[in-house]
Amino acid sequence: MPLPEVKEKWSGRVHPVTLGATPAEGGTRGRTVTIGGASGIPFLDFDGETPHAPAIAMDVLDVAPSDWPKPLADVYADVWSDPAAWARRVKELGADLVNLRLVGTHPDEGDRTPEQAVETVRAVLDAVDLPLVIWGCDVPAKDQVVMPRVAEAAQGENCLLGAATETEYRTLAAAALAYHHKLIALAPCDINKSKQVNMLVSDTGYPLADLVIYPTTASLGYGMEYVYSILERGRLAALSGDRLMAQPVILDVGYEAWRCKEARTGDEAAAAWGPAALRGPAWEAVTAADLLQGGADLIVMRHPKAVETVRRLIDGLLAPTA
Repeated sequence: MPLPEVKEKWSGRVHPVTLGATPAEGGTRGRTVTIGGASGIPFLDFDGETPHAPAIAMDVLDVAPSDWPKPLADVYADVWSDPAAWARRVKELGADLVNLRLVGTHPDEGDRTPEQAVETVRAVLDAVDLPLVIWGCDVPAKDQVVMPRVAEAAQGENCLLGAATETEYRTLAAAALAYHHKLIALAPCDINKSKQVNMLVSDTGYPLADLVIYPTTASLGYGMEYVYSILERGRLAALSGDRLMAQPVILDVGYEAWRCKEARTGDEAAAAWGPAALRGPAWEAVTAADLLQGGADLIVMRHPKAVETVRRLIDGLLAPTA
């Protein structure tokens, strides 16, 4: 009995978005990273092309974290008081991009000034030649002051700035447009909300083709099915020609995975859940694997064992079939 033809004929595709700029392009990065561009369902090569493999960014904070569990402290504690040294560490560990979080600018986390944020960004840019993703502290009043200064300081580097939301988008969109950066559009796990944010940002004059969607993230076992369905619907909309959903997707895997009790709990739970040194990275890796198959184009991760595992997964899924 012959197998039925299951290949779809799609009218659309995901926009490719390139991050970073080399010296020839006016920046100082050693290479660029392009995400998106797919014309089919993730990892189904008969359905369409995947011209750019999903990329992995790794976290760097501007201040030492106070709540990271031991498996992460074992990897980063010797460098996490120095963002430049931390950035060099994640490059050594195989990151495609540095995901820099300016959490220290939060009023309750040190209230670092815009000048200090600029100093951190410049130090990281000098320390490594990877493209940067740069997030504010998620306090609009502070981010509206900090992020334009950061965007100006990184002018020419074609960074990815986050995040524009339904209520707070004008300042960041204007800064990204003025200083030639890409922009993250954040909406809470809702297709209509994502489209609304994209429309609002587009109305400021910022090009849709330079947006990256962040539909928020859940970890393994914590709403994963719902998040997966949103990713799946978004990809199908993009492939069906919806220009408001044709942007690549970034997902914050490491943050979500490592705040779950199954990943954070130490070896006091080893008898039931296995050793913490393996459990946490496994939780992060499986979360990433699920979300990649839903349609993530750029994932933010933390533990090198998880990164190594996910990298092998991506390479295997994209390997040519016989």
